[in-house]
Amino acid sequence: MSRLEDYRGHFANIELERCDGVLQVRLHTDGGPLRWGALEGSIHSQLGEAFYQIAHDLDNRVVILTGTGDSFCDAMNYAELPTAPLAQIWPRLQREGQDLLMQLLDIPVPVIGAINGAAHIHAELLVLSDIVIASSHVEISDQAHFVHGVVPADGVQIIWPMLIGHNRARHFLLTGESFTAKRAWELGVVGEVVAHEQILERAWQMARDLAAKPIETLRLTRAVFTQPFKRRMVDELGYGLALEGLAGITAQSGKT
Repeated sequence: MSRLEDYRGHFANIELERCDGVLQVRLHTDGGPLRWGALEGSIHSQLGEAFYQIAHDLDNRVVILTGTGDSFCDAMNYAELPTAPLAQIWPRLQREGQDLLMQLLDIPVPVIGAINGAAHIHAELLVLSDIVIASSHVEISDQAHFVHGVVPADGVQIIWPMLIGHNRARHFLLTGESFTAKRAWELGVVGEVVAHEQILERAWQMARDLAAKPIETLRLTRAVFTQPFKRRMVDELGYGLALEGLAGITAQSGKT
């Protein structure tokens, strides 16, 4: 089993805080909004291990997943993007890509996604939560994949169709369309929109209400909610990542 004191300071881009059984997981870069990186040791590498430790810590009753400042993640960290040929590093990226989603789904207690601002890079991490709330300042899009020539197949091809329907999701992923908080609520992506300055207060209020329930009720409810996503991930995530890697490697080789 894991203990918070053993893993709390282990992750450069993940700040962990727990009170009354509620664990807040706040993603950041240098204390500000998260910028996505994919080098070994970057946020791409950290998330799977962090979610594994969180899942095996029996003192966690509810998890809040959020970002820092006025955005969740709206830019890449260009200092942490790989320069090596994709064929050399894709086995690591595929392994990490599977881990970060599967380990997130393996967290055995309810997860609240508090979208604190613009989520243009990997918003799927938050909208996969059991309860999703959004700041009124939120914009959601997928700027990490197809609009930049990357096959959208590292889980987004599973999550978004399950949330908003196949045709709507394909339009979203292929065009780079951006949803406002209001539109995300209308589409059923988020369950509640709150004033920007109240996003964490509301998340903690909801988390404490959940944490008051019996632990087995929390765990078995989470199991019920995650099972459909887990089944799809087992069937399709590895295949999708393989196709994403193949397309990238082929493009680098100049054969397209």
